[in-house]
Amino acid sequence: MQPMRSILFVPGHREGWPAKAVAAGADGVILDLEDAVPAAAKSEARAIVATSIRSLAAGPRRVGVYVRVNALETGMTGDDIEQVAIEGLDGLVLPKSYGPDDVVRLDALVTHFERRNGLAAGSIEFILSLETAQAYANCEAMIAASPRVATLFPGTARDADVSRSVGFEFTPEGMETLYLRSQALLATRAAGLEFPIVGIWQDLNDPEGARRFAIQNRQLGFRGQVLIHPSHIQMVNEIYSPSEQDVIFYSGMIEAFEAAEADGRAAINYEGHHVDYAHVKTARAVLEMHRVLTTT
Repeated sequence: MQPMRSILFVPGHREGWPAKAVAAGADGVILDLEDAVPAAAKSEARAIVATSIRSLAAGPRRVGVYVRVNALETGMTGDDIEQVAIEGLDGLVLPKSYGPDDVVRLDALVTHFERRNGLAAGSIEFILSLETAQAYANCEAMIAASPRVATLFPGTARDADVSRSVGFEFTPEGMETLYLRSQALLATRAAGLEFPIVGIWQDLNDPEGARRFAIQNRQLGFRGQVLIHPSHIQMVNEIYSPSEQDVIFYSGMIEAFEAAEADGRAAINYEGHHVDYAHVKTARAVLEMHRVLTTT
């Protein structure tokens, strides 16, 4: 999975909107065939999404391209995959899942349509959207159910599927979902997956709340955020990127440590901080992330 700071939901039946998302700076898009598409427009939306995938793949900037399919319980998942499992698709977002059996079933469907549509086996990855109490309780087993799983997406929005399933009452401070988000993040990283993502912030009239939410999630360890409005893209990209001060601080740390190491020392005082090999590994990881984000 490529690093994505901002991943914007785009209704699948809206022609031209994916290109606008990319132009606004999104690192990735989720073309939605599920809740954002009217029931009567599902078939039309599949064809539009396929066209959008091809258009994005031919575009000037490489972005992550994902499709949120309809839940397995609807019986429409196979119809979705048949049309969108094409070159240019990075992966699928599976909503309203309950446990590892759902991941196995999705894997079987995707394996079939990869072969049928002429794609390389295993090329389509999964983002598992945690929207039920069962999914949170089983998230570790769900990750282990398929090598296609690239990350978990704990959705913690107000009045949505997860709040109804778990029973929490949303607050802007987010304490009611802190455990859920932390559980998903830990399961993702424990599985060796490097890019846990989170979302969403629904209140478009509260930009300061959106910023606090993004800062809190970056502090927890998330690497990116799913969005529902392009007005949040620039802010989220900034928050999930190493700052200019970070780059200066960690570059100086590495330089100071390497000089000490050449002098036979493996622990130093750097700007009042104890630094040894562990800290330098972190510094190099931050600078590598900065390099990746500024060269893609």
